[in-house]
Amino acid sequence: MRVWLRHNRTGFIVAVAALLAACSTAPTPKTPAPQTTAPQTRAAPTSAAGLRPVTVQVDADLAQAPFDEPRQALVPPGWTLSVWARMGKPRLEVWTPDGVLLVSVPSTGEVVALRPTDNGPTTSVLLDGLDQPHGLAFAKNSLYVAESDQVDVYDYVDGRAINPRTIAGSLPDARSPDLRGAYSHALKSVAVGPDGAVYFSIGSTGNISADDRDANPPRATIMRVPPGGGPAEVWATGVRNGTGLAVAPDGSVWTAVNNRDNVVDPATGRPDPEYVDEHPPESVARLTPGRELGWPYCNPDLSSQGPANLPLIRDVQTNADGGEMDCESLPPIEQSLGAHAAPLGMSFSDGVLPAPYASGALIGVHGSWNREPPREPEVAYLAWRNGGLGDQQTLVGGFQSEDGSRWGRPVAAVTGPDGAIYITDDDADAVYRLAPPR
Repeated sequence: MRVWLRHNRTGFIVAVAALLAACSTAPTPKTPAPQTTAPQTRAAPTSAAGLRPVTVQVDADLAQAPFDEPRQALVPPGWTLSVWARMGKPRLEVWTPDGVLLVSVPSTGEVVALRPTDNGPTTSVLLDGLDQPHGLAFAKNSLYVAESDQVDVYDYVDGRAINPRTIAGSLPDARSPDLRGAYSHALKSVAVGPDGAVYFSIGSTGNISADDRDANPPRATIMRVPPGGGPAEVWATGVRNGTGLAVAPDGSVWTAVNNRDNVVDPATGRPDPEYVDEHPPESVARLTPGRELGWPYCNPDLSSQGPANLPLIRDVQTNADGGEMDCESLPPIEQSLGAHAAPLGMSFSDGVLPAPYASGALIGVHGSWNREPPREPEVAYLAWRNGGLGDQQTLVGGFQSEDGSRWGRPVAAVTGPDGAIYITDDDADAVYRLAPPR
């Protein structure tokens, strides 16, 4: 059963509160049975890093394109992947204290609630009429929602989001007078630290729009609202588009960044395709007060070592003589993903999944748009060790064929109360359930 409830920005429907009533435990979502009458399965994707191909399980009533034919994905041995729900353009997600999965849908201005039942999730709209809601976070019974122009907090009571308060307003988006509709990264993410401080991203307006650094508030930043409230303050700068934003098990704040495109090769002074394909890598960085990630004057350098602890080098297009920023003086980038991987949602899991995935970061990798061959979409896993992150491992892959065509593009992955991982895909219009062996 799928039930849709409509709410406006400040009013809420209470007659159906029983549908969303709080519960101490959520039913274990069923694993859909695979289709039995379908076209021939395509060739299995190539195995990588010990993963095995599996057919994505899907109930017949959810088997619209791209699941109108069997799809195969790469997962760890013994794990299963199923289509848990279908919805248009799902993005970031968070679990409520009473076991409901909330999913943001910027394209419709909604936050959708998926309540697990033994027969699959029931679906309702928790909030609508919002301005491109994207980031979602919980701190106890407070729900934080990052819209394109503000960050709000709601009281989450009996399955309803009530009493909205704006904690950061007048944020830049495409409607800002000075931008005149030109804003490539208006979607914002949000995270809450263990002390109650609220962090949110403000993306750059474009690829190398250096004027963002001098805007008010500055763009290409991670901002912080102090515990208890107060004006938002700059926490990190030079963050081109820190869509991945999450709090680690030790309380530190991390971001996964979409770095710049078409970077100039220092050796030739041109954006040569072979260089652009591999540079710059996407940053995965631990944020500290005043952290500078360098954009657009400095780029992580992959040429001298592996993906961790990358030094920053000057961008020869924007910082030819090093006069704009001394890149060598900046701390190295702790970890990275492949160039143009396009990391989006980021979360940490600790003590929920079986080894070797017991503690680490989950990152939805959307895949490249400007690389040949295209960087593949995947769900990446980076192990958490001694306050740092290990190298990228593919947890779920197989979304891209050898010819570069794709049937899915993950956005975010979060662990659920049942010990499974729930993955949004805004290309396949799906929410997957990735289940480890029982």
